[in-house]
Amino acid sequence: MLRHPTLPNHRTLASLFATCAALSSLSFALSLHSLALKLALSRHPFPASALLSLYAKFRVPLNARKVFDEIPQPDSVCYSALVVALAQNSRSVEALSVFSDMRCRGFASTVHSVSGGLRAAAQLAALEQCRMMHAHVVVAGLDSNVVVGSALVDGYGKAGVVNDARRVFEDSLDDMNVVGWNAMMAGYAQQGDHRSAFELFESLEGCGLVPDEYSFLAILTALYNAGRFVQVDRWFTRMRVDYSLEPSLEHYTCLVGAMARAGEFERAERVVLTMPFELDAAVWRALLSACAYRGEADKAWCMASRVLELEPDDDYAYVIVANVLSIAGRWADVAELRKMMKDRRVKKKGGRSWIEVQGEVHVFVAGDWKHERSKEIYQKLAELMGDIEKLGYVPVWDELLHNVGEEKRKEALWYHSEKLAVAFGVLCRSAPPGKPLRIVKNLRICKDCHEAFKYMTRVLEREIIVRDVNRYHRFLNGNCNCRDLW
Repeated sequence: MLRHPTLPNHRTLASLFATCAALSSLSFALSLHSLALKLALSRHPFPASALLSLYAKFRVPLNARKVFDEIPQPDSVCYSALVVALAQNSRSVEALSVFSDMRCRGFASTVHSVSGGLRAAAQLAALEQCRMMHAHVVVAGLDSNVVVGSALVDGYGKAGVVNDARRVFEDSLDDMNVVGWNAMMAGYAQQGDHRSAFELFESLEGCGLVPDEYSFLAILTALYNAGRFVQVDRWFTRMRVDYSLEPSLEHYTCLVGAMARAGEFERAERVVLTMPFELDAAVWRALLSACAYRGEADKAWCMASRVLELEPDDDYAYVIVANVLSIAGRWADVAELRKMMKDRRVKKKGGRSWIEVQGEVHVFVAGDWKHERSKEIYQKLAELMGDIEKLGYVPVWDELLHNVGEEKRKEALWYHSEKLAVAFGVLCRSAPPGKPLRIVKNLRICKDCHEAFKYMTRVLEREIIVRDVNRYHRFLNGNCNCRDLW
């Protein structure tokens, strides 16, 4: 076409951008984008929306945002493409903001914009946002769409409200495809509810659907979170032998983590070294977590070195090893590790926790005084800590990385971000009486906060739900559903 006088129009470019996305050809797509700029077609909504989707697939959301901002009059398709692009690249708050802006400008919601918004709400575990989106879906008449139904199931499941997820699932059951079934199983998996996941798996087959690799990933995750490590191996074998499905790296990661936690380190290492994939840090990280779980300090050193070979700046490896060493009282090794982090300029990722109050998300970090009600929050936290000490709470010092005096150690534990979030939730009555407090944390919940929350449920006489980076923890009446396995 370019060798002849005929130049491509906006429809031609849109088709070519879609083809580049399908073929994963970024270099050619960039050349096409350059051509679109020269022909003054890059701002046309039709090729621009295709370009947005392309940049989303190639994990360059900033490029997608720039393309959108240069469109003089974006339409609902452009807005939908941007919402999906941002949600796919874990820019959840921005995705919800764009969705809100789209609605304020009078554009009608589409299946794609709604599913993208629900995906963003799910990533944040923002229950109120999910409920508002659900209400909007019903008003917009999109609740009967199977894509939206699956997104709702996923949203409620990741927000930890599996009963609501199940209701949506049952309402859409006649039209639900395997994606929706997998989303429901994944919701149970995060809770470690392997029995419900099994029941769904059997029902899925009874409805004539065929389980896929994501169905088995949900089952393996459910078993892992339930501490049923031996069964993980059985289901992994069943996936390959009975269903002729080839496990992905995620399946292998779950398997080796389960083997190691069951004490089969050598077998787990053999599996890792014979996997038909290029190893990534996540696999060694699973073994490192298992070493920490079993208190194997020397093995933890070895696994951490494997992680750091692949990702030298991974602070997680340093922190986990330091935790294991501090539990063993090897403070000289902890000091050496901290010096190594300093020399390599590795900074520990800040722990953040957030709580949603009336649709607004409040974020806390350890020792945070930036909140406008900080003084009240710290007073309420001191009151809570005093109350649980009367019930028998004893601080868990295991994961404290500094060998300091008791007063400073206690202060370091008291002001963790998740405790501040709970104190704020109690202070502002974020949930009605009888309803749980819901906290989300970007890292693994520490042992002391885990122990403290068990006691707080007795003091507050209410449930506390924490979603950390690994799973959901439901604290009630002095217990947690994880049974201290996380």
